[in-house]
Amino acid sequence: MNTSKLLSWYARHKRNLPWRQTRDPYKIWVSEVLLQQTRVDQAIPYYRRFLQRFPTLEALAHADVNDVLKAWEGAGYYSRARNLHAAAKIAFQKYGRVPDSYEELLDLPGIGDYIASAVSSIAFNKPHAVLDGNVVRVLSRVTAEKGDVALSKTKEKLKRVAQENLPPSRAGTYNQALMELGATACLPKKPLCLNCPLRNDCRALKLKKQDFFPVKKKKKPVSHFTIACAVVRKNGRVLICQRKPQGLLGGLWEFPGGKIQAGESLPRAAAREVFEETGVKIRIGKKVAEVKHAYSHFKITLHAFDARWVSGIASPQQCQAVKWVRRGELEKYAFPKANACVIQALLTDSSSTRL
Repeated sequence: MNTSKLLSWYARHKRNLPWRQTRDPYKIWVSEVLLQQTRVDQAIPYYRRFLQRFPTLEALAHADVNDVLKAWEGAGYYSRARNLHAAAKIAFQKYGRVPDSYEELLDLPGIGDYIASAVSSIAFNKPHAVLDGNVVRVLSRVTAEKGDVALSKTKEKLKRVAQENLPPSRAGTYNQALMELGATACLPKKPLCLNCPLRNDCRALKLKKQDFFPVKKKKKPVSHFTIACAVVRKNGRVLICQRKPQGLLGGLWEFPGGKIQAGESLPRAAAREVFEETGVKIRIGKKVAEVKHAYSHFKITLHAFDARWVSGIASPQQCQAVKWVRRGELEKYAFPKANACVIQALLTDSSSTRL
């Protein structure tokens, strides 16, 4: 693979991204965590907002996890924020800085081969090749790799190719160049082969089978779930629940609710879920919002209902914590995207007195 052409191409065509303006390993680490599951254009405002709130490793290490989740709000995949926070605490206590070795980084919560390779190479120029989705696509086309790229053995083959071509003195630049090539030229559909610095090395191009690579098994149909929740009112306050720290959306706050059961109406599901989650009985009113949202492996439609407290003392039954809060206090808490949409719908309804 003609690495020199790749590096020259990168020098001319790389995008001006905020995390490329620094060698601060903490800032590079934050950017790589964000970019794991977020597109570049979407990641930039979250990156800036997060660093404004937590500008240093020490600031993040000493932060409350709820503040971290609030700063991450909207970026999704909240386990990234929880792991980043936990890892920052360990790194600061153990090293007083972001560790500079692949092995030490790999030992921190939430850090796998990709982030350890990216941070150690980009921030410290350590000779570790990265393998993300963009690099997989580039190398699978260059080598015409016929193996399913979802399989570990195929990824290991491509990682060896990346490592064999890595120039030790320019490891970070090389890794960023491969990722940039996949993001801007070696696209999933209609790759810009004429602009590619590796076109003379690309076996897929020679075979005229660029669209055949990378080889991927067919995805399973995406599941869909119908969720009912309630905006429960009592004495000028609304009831919110905090999800348990483990699992999807762990530690975030939401309006109480859950999945409907077979043959169950949406209002009945909302009332049942609220009682099972908080011990509070309610009277369901009209629907106030309907939100469709997609996660990585499933989709939901969230139906939110107005509701009044009838009886019961709110206490966490299936959640981490419950609170009665006023309208102006909602912005202090981190909510999942779908619940945030419900809040926005209520706040922008001029005829609503529900919040």
